[in-house]
Amino acid sequence: MRQALTTLDTETRGRELVEITRMVAAWVARSGIETGLLTVFCKHTSASLTIQENAAPEVRRDIVDWLDRIAPEDGGWNHDDEGPDDMPAHLKSILTGISLTIPVASGRPTLGTWQGIYLVEHRTRPHVRQVVLHLFGE
Repeated sequence: MRQALTTLDTETRGRELVEITRMVAAWVARSGIETGLLTVFCKHTSASLTIQENAAPEVRRDIVDWLDRIAPEDGGWNHDDEGPDDMPAHLKSILTGISLTIPVASGRPTLGTWQGIYLVEHRTRPHVRQVVLHLFGE
């Protein structure tokens, strides 16, 4: 068994879903590991990860809008150290999660036809987010 580890830096423009599928798949292919298990981990508490449809851009917009309704900025939160989007961002990260586990076969993540891997930015201003990839296999 072998292991590979890297960190991807991803720029965001504010609240959005940023597709990172190609970057992840390219790294998996370069690793030389054909069969294994990939962990994708977001190193932040106000951003998260999800696997979601990658065909219709409206899906991404609807997800951002839904998360805003679930955890609105005007929710009367106590924690607002970095502004009104601070606590809602933490709550949205809880809902969507900060790690994914994806099987790898034939040197590729085994995603479905319409699935993509997304970094979900929950803050209103741009950030550079770090996503750690760990692949274990042979």
